[in-house]
Amino acid sequence: HPTAAFWRLPCWDAGLQGDCNVLDHDVPTEEPVTFHFLAKFYPENAEEELVQEITQHLFFLQVKKQILDEKIYCPPEASVLLASYAVQAKYGDYDPNVHKRGFLAQEELLPKRVINLYQMTPEMWEERITAWYAEHRGRARDEAEMEYLKIAQDLEMYGVNYFAIRNKKGTELLLGVDALGLHIYDPDNRLTPKISFPWNEIRNISYSDKEFTIKPLDKKIDVFKFNSSKLRVNKLILQLCIGNHDLFMRRRKADSLEVQQMKAQAREEKARKQMERQRLAREKKMREEAERTRDELERRLMQLKEEATMANEALMRSEETADLLAEKAQITEEEAKLLAQKAAEAEQEMQRIKATAIRTEEEKRLMEQKVLEAEMLALKMAEESERRAKEADQLKQDLQEARESERRAKQKLLEITSKSSYTSMNSSTTALPTDLPSFNLINESLSFDFKDTDMKRLSMEIEKEKVEYMEKSKHLQEQLNELKTEIEALKLKERETALDILHNENASRGNSKHNTIKKPKASSSLLICS
Repeated sequence: HPTAAFWRLPCWDAGLQGDCNVLDHDVPTEEPVTFHFLAKFYPENAEEELVQEITQHLFFLQVKKQILDEKIYCPPEASVLLASYAVQAKYGDYDPNVHKRGFLAQEELLPKRVINLYQMTPEMWEERITAWYAEHRGRARDEAEMEYLKIAQDLEMYGVNYFAIRNKKGTELLLGVDALGLHIYDPDNRLTPKISFPWNEIRNISYSDKEFTIKPLDKKIDVFKFNSSKLRVNKLILQLCIGNHDLFMRRRKADSLEVQQMKAQAREEKARKQMERQRLAREKKMREEAERTRDELERRLMQLKEEATMANEALMRSEETADLLAEKAQITEEEAKLLAQKAAEAEQEMQRIKATAIRTEEEKRLMEQKVLEAEMLALKMAEESERRAKEADQLKQDLQEARESERRAKQKLLEITSKSSYTSMNSSTTALPTDLPSFNLINESLSFDFKDTDMKRLSMEIEKEKVEYMEKSKHLQEQLNELKTEIEALKLKERETALDILHNENASRGNSKHNTIKKPKASSSLLICS
């Protein structure tokens, strides 16, 4: 259901009435007069009741400001989680290249009470907020704001309007009015009510002058009466009671045709935005993949260019080596021929010497010595010729291998050139994808009777809702406990406020906003008589 809203003065607890002129109200005479557009009736379930996105956004801003101004108590660990959702709503998805250290330095994200409670620097708070902020990737602004409200609506002081009252004995108390019922508090403890009256257990609420009366549905329970300071306050209390009770009953009935149409339109709009976000996400993913492919192709192209350059250099070296080996082989072959010719000449000389040998002993001895030297020279020449021939064969083999290496280098260069052409063609062709109850006022007295509807059914529904709530909040509580344990060592105990102490006591007892709303009604009589 759409949340009712009204114009409220900055320092007053009354709103402007739509059927009266502004100047007919009790407003300050100083100019300028500032008005704040705020929600008067808080939803039980923000996700179900805040249909239009603009309503959700304005209500998110109101609740966020109340938490930062400490009008709604929020424990430290929950404050950090709420801050992370507020950052997601403002900045969108976390990007380490954009959201660098210090980007939250000018943001007001945590209540001052929380900051003063721990020995932590702004950088340490930012680090913890950012750690949770990074986990919210993919949530749009409206989704992040709704997650914020779903956590905030479970805080004890959320949606509670407090009024100072006195019972018959003059004891000062606080009356709290919210979407779930009426609650009586000690002035020093706004978190845990002494007694609660759920709307489905109240039969009648009335006031006469400054005396206010609450009659429970169960006639065995005593009537609760209290006095307020001004008649105007009683009127405001009754207005809040009528409005909250009516919304309480309407939430548990079938939606009207108008609301059904609004919800259908909201669902259609949400589905359209979801499809648009999915389309943009797909396009972004395709663009990123195309950019990665382009970068990979460019890298591969550079690599192929380097390989081609190296292959060219290797080819040039192979050609130079082949030329040198060919020249050396030719020289060696010529040397081998020359040696063979000399060996032949030596052989002829030996034969001639033998034919013309001198018969004398001396000549014979000299001839034999010359013959021996000639034979040794011929033998050396033959060995040298054979070695040169082998060397020439080896050089021919080296030349053949060099030419084969040159052929392979040319083949590899041809392959690299063809790959480079194919890579360039692929790179150039890659495209980036783009029924409100009535009441009468007579002699400053007013009474309001709640209709006798199926209260048992409502009670069963409320119990069922409590069970569902406990299940949903289990995982969130585990996260909050983990952070609480992490920063507990940095807490300054002497700076704890009364609300901090009360909250810790409630947490240690396992009490929450939902399991403290209904107390044993025997305490009602004790409270009235105190």
